[in-house]
Amino acid sequence: MSTAEIRPQAAHSPALDPELKSDLALTLGAILDRQRQAAAKQGAPSAALRREWLDRAIGLLVDFQRDIVDCLAADFGHRSTHASLVTDVYGAIEPLRHARKHVADWMKSERRKVQFPLNLLGGRARVEYQPKGIVGIISPWNFPVNLTFGPLAGVFAAGNRAVIKPSEFTPATSELMQRMLRQAFDETEVAVVTGGPAVGEMFSRLAFDHLVFTGATSVARHVMRAAADHLVPLTLELGGKSPVIVSTSADMDKAVTTIMSGKTLNAGQICLAPDYVFVPEDQRDQAVSAARRAVGRMYPTLKDNPDYTSIVNQRHFDRLQSLLKDAADKGATLIEINPAREDFSQQPNFKIPPTLVLDATDDMAVMQDEIFGPILPIKTYRQINDVVGYINDHPRPLGLYYFGDDPTETRMVLDKTVSGGVTVNDVLMHFSIEDLPFGGIGPAGMGSYHGFDGFKAFSHAKAIYSAPKIDAGAMLRPPYGKKLEGLMAKMIKR
Repeated sequence: MSTAEIRPQAAHSPALDPELKSDLALTLGAILDRQRQAAAKQGAPSAALRREWLDRAIGLLVDFQRDIVDCLAADFGHRSTHASLVTDVYGAIEPLRHARKHVADWMKSERRKVQFPLNLLGGRARVEYQPKGIVGIISPWNFPVNLTFGPLAGVFAAGNRAVIKPSEFTPATSELMQRMLRQAFDETEVAVVTGGPAVGEMFSRLAFDHLVFTGATSVARHVMRAAADHLVPLTLELGGKSPVIVSTSADMDKAVTTIMSGKTLNAGQICLAPDYVFVPEDQRDQAVSAARRAVGRMYPTLKDNPDYTSIVNQRHFDRLQSLLKDAADKGATLIEINPAREDFSQQPNFKIPPTLVLDATDDMAVMQDEIFGPILPIKTYRQINDVVGYINDHPRPLGLYYFGDDPTETRMVLDKTVSGGVTVNDVLMHFSIEDLPFGGIGPAGMGSYHGFDGFKAFSHAKAIYSAPKIDAGAMLRPPYGKKLEGLMAKMIKR
């Protein structure tokens, strides 16, 4: 079996060599053809086979957990072992387990109502969920294992086959996943293609039956244009600036501890990370102090702390530094939280201390672009309506977080804002609930997956109507006359 392997390119590489491009096109086309032939020969997989696929995926994550942790650490320069176990190993196993437990029930057909008079005559309707076929998965670098195997849970549960393009920014982990999946799956079931941006562009143009992309909104626009050539349906899991609202009714110390925990996990390199925080105007100093205490408790040191993750590479490190410089140049106050007062000018990795940005304004890049790092602007407000107005004046976010114990205010925030999902009195956690759909809206994405919603996203809901034995359509056929006019007179009404 020959899983396609194109060596990772530099991020700036604009194109593949024509000969290599031709070879890749042939390889990808051959993979799709073999998967389609296998799917056509087999038909819709049984519940037992779908559970077997899910079991195999779970087994890989269990057996290769140490290799996964090591490869992630190599790709990031340093990545917390424990965080990797939680997010990329356990976090990938849980959706697969959930799907394995429920797949047989999800596969059952759904009875639907038939309207009068066909229902009285014996007409019956149902929906059957049919595999779409071949699903392409383009996974990102920040949680490369989780965001490859997580979608696979829904893909397998729905009875599909998959072709995966992991990120070139985590080459060790991408190559490990290629080896893992090659060991447990035939290429007609799952195939992995590695490579850089040009490979990703070609991958996006393939005639999949569904394509899942997780990554930046700017790249998603190119993916969507490429997929349009074959009218491939998309699930786009993107990001944006996820706001946090700390109410006057919230416990500030508890809220900020939770926020900073979410912001420093994976050094803030999370699509759902808190991107900016609104606190009551008269409690800003309290929030800053709470942030200092929280970081000090979690990370007494940072530079050599095994729990504190590095920025993934020089490019992203430089981008984050430019955000800080731009904010400072435009009048923001930067508060670097560095409990041990360590010198980060010389370090083997790309660690950045958690940094608060006060007095941030909308002309600063830190308030325009998704941060994707341990930088957190803190804004203030007097009236909660002003916060809601600010959020609504900006692109809809992937996540929104509200801290407070005022049920009326909570309901108002939920009703008057639109976001992909919401967690109340915590951050990130709605992603972890397998029975909730996960997805964005607008620039934060389209479509959703997880649990039954993922099963449906990767299935074709086939409508089936069984006509009654009585020829109910006879009166609707020509020649028309008074009988039909009388029927329409009864049916056409308010």
